[in-house]
Amino acid sequence: MKRRRRWLVAGGILLLGLIVFSPRRPFAGTSYSTVVTDAGGQLLGARIASDGQWRFPPSDNIPERFKTALLQFEDRHFYYHPGVDPGAVLRALISNVRAGHVTSGGSTITMQVIRLSRGKERTFGQKCIEALQAVLLECRYSKKRILGMYCAHAPFGGNVVGLEAAAWRYFGRPASELSWAEAATLAVLPNSPSSIHPGKNRERLLAKRNRLLLRLRDKKYISEESCLLAMEEPLPDAPLPLPSYAPHFVAAAPEGVLTRSTLRLPVQDKVEQIARRQSDALAREGIADLAIVVLDNATGEPAAWCGNASPERKRPGAQVDIAKSPRSTGSILKPFLYCAALQEGLILPATLLKDTPVSLNGFSPQNFDQKFYGAVPASKALSRSLNVPAVHLLREFGVPRFHSLLKEAGITSLDKDASWYGLSLILGGAEASLSEICGLYCSMVQSYSHVKDFPINDPVAIWYTFEALKDVNRPDELDWHLLPSLRKAAWKTGTSYGFRDAWAVGMTPEYTVGVWAGNAEGKGVPGLTGASVAGPVLFDVLNALPASSSWFNEPEGGIYAEVCPQSGHLRGPDCPEGEEMLLPSAALESDPCPYHEGGIFSLPPAMEWYYRQYHPEYTVPKAETRQLEFIYPENGSTLSIPRQLGGEVEGVAFQLAVRDPSQAVWWHLDGNYVAETRFVHNIRLLPQPGRHVLVAVNSQGSTAAVRFTVV
Repeated sequence: MKRRRRWLVAGGILLLGLIVFSPRRPFAGTSYSTVVTDAGGQLLGARIASDGQWRFPPSDNIPERFKTALLQFEDRHFYYHPGVDPGAVLRALISNVRAGHVTSGGSTITMQVIRLSRGKERTFGQKCIEALQAVLLECRYSKKRILGMYCAHAPFGGNVVGLEAAAWRYFGRPASELSWAEAATLAVLPNSPSSIHPGKNRERLLAKRNRLLLRLRDKKYISEESCLLAMEEPLPDAPLPLPSYAPHFVAAAPEGVLTRSTLRLPVQDKVEQIARRQSDALAREGIADLAIVVLDNATGEPAAWCGNASPERKRPGAQVDIAKSPRSTGSILKPFLYCAALQEGLILPATLLKDTPVSLNGFSPQNFDQKFYGAVPASKALSRSLNVPAVHLLREFGVPRFHSLLKEAGITSLDKDASWYGLSLILGGAEASLSEICGLYCSMVQSYSHVKDFPINDPVAIWYTFEALKDVNRPDELDWHLLPSLRKAAWKTGTSYGFRDAWAVGMTPEYTVGVWAGNAEGKGVPGLTGASVAGPVLFDVLNALPASSSWFNEPEGGIYAEVCPQSGHLRGPDCPEGEEMLLPSAALESDPCPYHEGGIFSLPPAMEWYYRQYHPEYTVPKAETRQLEFIYPENGSTLSIPRQLGGEVEGVAFQLAVRDPSQAVWWHLDGNYVAETRFVHNIRLLPQPGRHVLVAVNSQGSTAAVRFTVV
């Protein structure tokens, strides 16, 4: 009975000892560096841990060379002892007695893991606790895991902790690529990191490394020749800076963990070289900031990310990741309106769009060249990025519908109601980030290939959009039609009001590339346009990417129908000829040609007045009932009375299109005669605030009227 009680007491004491001395989770609460690699595991960049140490997150994947060198130097029986090596302890005791002082501690790697995780003073009592805890640690973790703990937390001198950080800081490469000499150097460093360091005591470090290399030779891990060559390798000098690719991307990565990104180092390196060269040149012109994003169309993930070029060049906003910053979109959203209108049958690929002056509630858009063309095929209006046809098209499509489509497609910065943006939504009235804009274009490519569900998903409509964007004039002034070997790209530019933002986005079947240029602080620069500034950068990047194997093929599906070659509408009964072409499925809902009557092509007077200035082949119909049409203002416009700089009241200009300008035209405001014009049918009036009707009558009795409100 007493013997049983003694056994119970002894067992209880042993259990209590195990509970008291059992190691908690090793290195709990330790801070680690933020580490980001590319898709293949190559280091892009890192951020120092919160405690000021370069300590990479732990990994169980230990390179064979380092593992072999470490075990031969520190713990040759690592795989055979239970955490404590009695033979090593005995050898250390004999060595210390002979030397008269401590020369060896006999610690195993497992014991060193315990010591590193506890951070206690190195005394005999603490060593006993470490030995007990080492045995318990071996019961909880595999040898591989314990070796990984040691390699991640061993000190390598200064603020360098862990094998991977040391490999990069001292040799500028990952631990997996270390030579035998480099692996041996790092294997001996943790033994005494404060006194044996690459920056001092180099003779002692060199001797220790070479003794280890000789042991590796004796144990047949390396040949005699390899040993001699390794011993000739120099020791590292001062610690090296870590790679610093995609610094803005790395800064946004989760803290304290290793993130394997989708970026590709070869692509990233080329993009950064282009960005640095182009940005430094643009800086001399007052354009301080440049961002580039490259997306892989197969996955939709970034292959390269330059949040802001040349961040080392001191300036306001250098550290701002412009790729994530909302900026005025300029014309960069026009392709989505064109494609959506095609998809819904509102227009056909070459439908003539109205390009005449428009004024709605004080909003009077202008084309970039300050000209009006009367009527422009939709595809040409897109490739030339004409503003006025886009506004007319958005008005017909509906601002709320387009606003909703953009939000559904992924634009998160549209935080106001559609009415707040109005028709300016298509000309830069909204803001979006470069990354989201690239995401929209990439999603269009993916939707064309049936890879992704996207609000714009008709492959025929998308294909015609790509075809129109392929014809945008390139900044290198090369014509892919004449040079079949030239890389094809569908691309679009945009310029915000005040020359603050220059955009260019290009697509090949493999990649979507986006470029933004400007000043992060929002300062405008005269001459800053998407075509002249962002466009050349875009094609630099496109030409540096792996060559595209093909172009977007004409898609399957859709319908075939006859189209009027003059108007771009479905062929009507009066159209003299038609061309069969592939159209989106909803094309049959489109209107038939409204411009042919009796086989004669005739545009409305306002469209005709501008159209015939650029189309000498156009013939004004001799017999036409509609002889007059107001060019400006549009019916229902709200107008304000302009004043000159000196404060004088100018009055409102009214412009009339007349098929036969030689005819006299009489003008009546609210029923009262106000003027007569001949040849040039423009007048300026000063109506009172309120609603008005202006009527024009020519000598043949034809009339035109416009209602407007003065505020």
